Amino acid sequence: MKVECTRLPSGLTVVTENMPHLESVALGVWIKSGSRNETADEHGIAHLLEHMAFKGTARRSARQIAEEIENVGGEVNAATSTETTSYYARVLKDHVPLATDILADILTESVFDEEELAREQQVILQEIGAANDTPDDVVFDKFSEAAYRDQTIGRAILGTPETVLSFDPAEIRAYLGRNYTTDRMFVVAAGAVDHDAFVRDAEKRFAALPQSPSVAPVLEAARYTGGDVRESRDLMDAQVLLGFEGKAYHARDFYCSQILANILGGGMSSRLFQEVREERGLCYSVYAFHWGFSDTGIFGIHAATGGENLPELVPVIVEELRKSTERIDEQEIDRARAQIRAQLLMGQESPAARAGQIARQMMLYGRPIPNEELMERLAGITAERLTDLAGRLFFDTTPTLSAIGPVEQLAATADIVNALSRSDAPQRAAS
Repeated sequence: MKVECTRLPSGLTVVTENMPHLESVALGVWIKSGSRNETADEHGIAHLLEHMAFKGTARRSARQIAEEIENVGGEVNAATSTETTSYYARVLKDHVPLATDILADILTESVFDEEELAREQQVILQEIGAANDTPDDVVFDKFSEAAYRDQTIGRAILGTPETVLSFDPAEIRAYLGRNYTTDRMFVVAAGAVDHDAFVRDAEKRFAALPQSPSVAPVLEAARYTGGDVRESRDLMDAQVLLGFEGKAYHARDFYCSQILANILGGGMSSRLFQEVREERGLCYSVYAFHWGFSDTGIFGIHAATGGENLPELVPVIVEELRKSTERIDEQEIDRARAQIRAQLLMGQESPAARAGQIARQMMLYGRPIPNEELMERLAGITAERLTDLAGRLFFDTTPTLSAIGPVEQLAATADIVNALSRSDAPQRAAS
């Protein structure tokens, strides 16, 4: 398998990976723009645009968009995240031109009809309501708001009922024109695809994309603040999220943070799972994660448990964080590397996962990253680097705590902060 990349004269980048053993192709358009690119009064417009793109173009109605792709057994969808938006399809190899045409159509000729907009606004209100009824969604949204207080990066992607209902077609077009430009867009396909043919098709069908915005988008620099937010609800279980400022994608310690998260809470053999669930039975779910953004990151531990276990839960988690600053075994590092390598290679067996992986690498690094290079970055991570990183992550920064449910017995914020800033905590040099 070989990744081929072509940058068109318009500035649009087209990337493919041929997987000759397949009969299908996963293809899509990834935009280096998401909810974080909204202005102060555009909260939720990136996600609304993603919905409205499928609601009719100059050539197709919303029903025709759905019927044409499904008539050939294909599927089409989209997703909005904090820093990216994607529109993607999967079809048999003979129908790649159709899927490409549909994706180009919705991104260049959407009409944003007012009646369709009114209907879709109501759909999104239901989506917001459903998210608010899902505690493990709410705890993450509240966490982001506290970690990045009063910043676009900390806002919920869906927006609020008030903001979603306030948008009109002109505002959607303004956001699109400012962010959906060829210098920020990547057309990617993986599977049974011919690179040269796909490039020719993409060049023709995406010719109407603007090459540069009328006003260049400016991304507000992230300022991690930390904080504490708790919401008492009559629920069976409490959702608790304790986190810290992590590392940005391009930071030296990004991959080190990925390994540390895996060791602490990346599976059933991880430290937190074994100590918190298996040994003490304090929760039914606990894991650690590390999310990178362009200029910041989040390292978090999420647990779900009954309210009666909360007095013991957080101290045990903090103790495991402290232990990670003192000792990490080579066996743990090797296991984490093996898990990340397996996830990487298994993902490449799926054309959809592979297309998304290539798109993310293009947006972040400007080129596809060979597997060997990724593994080399992981190979250089030592126990000393991990313990040093743990000390800086957990004991040199302000924590963020988000909790929802029967949280009355959760430790006081001051106690948690004190536990993470004790005089006997390891002292680390700043990096």
